[in-house]
Amino acid sequence: MTFMKGMSAKERDTSLLGRFIDWREKHISERQFILLLSLAVGIFTALAALLLKFLIELIHDAVTDNVIIHGNNWLFLICPVLGILIAGLFIRYVVRDDIGHGVTKILYALSRKNGRIKPHNMWSSLAASAITIGMGGSVGAESPIVLTGSAIGSNIGRLFKMEHKTLMLMIGCGSAGAIAGIFKAPIAGLVFVLEVLMLDLSMGSLLPLLLSSVTAATISYIVTGTDSMFHFVISDQFTLERIPYVLLLGVFCGLVSLYFSQVMYHLETLFGKVRKQFVKFVIGAIVLSFLIFLFPSLYGEGYDIIELLLDGEMTRTSLSDVLLDSTLFSRVSFPRTSGMLITYLSLVLLTKVLASTATCSGGGCGGIFAPSLFMGCIAGFVFAEVLKYVFPGVPISTQNFALFGMAGLMSGVMHAPLTGIFLIAELTGGYSMFLPLMMVSILSYLTIRLFQPFSIYSMRLAQKGELMTHHKDQSVLLLMRTESVVEKDFIAIDKNMDLGQMVGVISRSRRNLFPVLDADGRLVGVVNMDSIRNIMFRQELYRRFHVERFMESPRARLVITDPMDVVMRKFDDTGAWNLPVEDENGRYIGFVSKSKIFSAYRNVLIELSEE
Repeated sequence: MTFMKGMSAKERDTSLLGRFIDWREKHISERQFILLLSLAVGIFTALAALLLKFLIELIHDAVTDNVIIHGNNWLFLICPVLGILIAGLFIRYVVRDDIGHGVTKILYALSRKNGRIKPHNMWSSLAASAITIGMGGSVGAESPIVLTGSAIGSNIGRLFKMEHKTLMLMIGCGSAGAIAGIFKAPIAGLVFVLEVLMLDLSMGSLLPLLLSSVTAATISYIVTGTDSMFHFVISDQFTLERIPYVLLLGVFCGLVSLYFSQVMYHLETLFGKVRKQFVKFVIGAIVLSFLIFLFPSLYGEGYDIIELLLDGEMTRTSLSDVLLDSTLFSRVSFPRTSGMLITYLSLVLLTKVLASTATCSGGGCGGIFAPSLFMGCIAGFVFAEVLKYVFPGVPISTQNFALFGMAGLMSGVMHAPLTGIFLIAELTGGYSMFLPLMMVSILSYLTIRLFQPFSIYSMRLAQKGELMTHHKDQSVLLLMRTESVVEKDFIAIDKNMDLGQMVGVISRSRRNLFPVLDADGRLVGVVNMDSIRNIMFRQELYRRFHVERFMESPRARLVITDPMDVVMRKFDDTGAWNLPVEDENGRYIGFVSKSKIFSAYRNVLIELSEE
């Protein structure tokens, strides 16, 4: 007791946690404890999702109730700019870390960070996205909450000293719980982890993922009710003669997904070349304000437009109200026709990606889930309207096609057809539309795959060789680190050393390789004992021969930062069994051997394969 009183509060907490971990290891099996952790992750991610939705609605209501009274109010353009400004300042001076591209950061943590996500990600992206979206930023809340949920899972696992493989599973549980909690879609949460995060689904990981998803969705149902996120009533049943039109919609959604992904990728690349954050903010603010000025539908997540297009009871009058909010279209004197509405929505479809990129690159925080749903709904609606205009009497429902388009864009942009199918079915309750949802999702995915092999989340990581996939060999190599297989017990020698001194070094060494270093610690050559075996016992040569005479150049050099697939490629190209490793400044560190790599490879493979 005297010892405990003398400890600080932090030391007592650590001691209590340590005792709990010891007790847990003795009384609770690893598998049972993982289930308890997944339950806790589901609860906390659901609460985080509900808090994010509450904050967004709170800020949005405060803005719209007190500022945006009429559609053409100029303050309507200022609020989104203020949102990305405040969020940008918050990120730069409070968080002091990059929190954009939430799903990409999760993929990077899985492949390069051993499942470790910084603790601040449990709250930072939540706060920044609430400000950005609540004040009208043209992005979605889903990617930030997925990063938040993954950070919760990672840090809960780290708190209880769980191993690397379990940390990866906890990240998956956090992501699944976040999707399930914010969308009320437990199945979509599970398949999202499988398709987008590319975690291998085994019997050992299935139950924890399901437990987190169901727990998060249940809490959301309890707090917000059992209604689907979007109200959708099937007024026109799907029939077989509409299959050709559905297939065409799938191809169209794939092309729109390609447009969305490529434009966002290239715009972000252009923004990335701007070094000063203030200049990025100014450019983003101008673009976002101008687009919202022309197309107010780009304000915020756009879920109100989705509700309108999915509403089976909607009328042309209610849709024409969309045009009235537009400064550009409300000034047109002639009657607002269906053609005008299609033109307006088509322009919104094309410019949504510009608004979303301007929001995030300008300093805001948000994701592409909502923009994908928004664009997909509009794409399906416009496609159906154009078909009915070109082929009068064609038996299709614009309401149903708007629903199908949401699944198509989600599948194409994220390269995740199962996620698109189940997410839209759970979001709208349109379970009886599984067949057309599957057709559109699969065709959209296949179409974009012809042009773009990776999703917008994984594109940059794949280019750097930092993307974990379902390819087992590639995943194992990605999880291995060059620094973990470097061997340093080699005796370094100087090139001016004579053969006699070299023999003395050989007698003290357990290795048959000797790095030759200069005064700055740089590798100038390698001495292989096999190459001097025929002269090393000829004492008459001890003073005549020097290391510089019989040293060899290494067949290749490795850099400590080289990914393991690059290391293996150099071994294959050279046929070497050992290669020297240098730091980024060219100084010698040690050697890597094939045998060490094979041993480490086997250990990682066993760890990945165990359930």
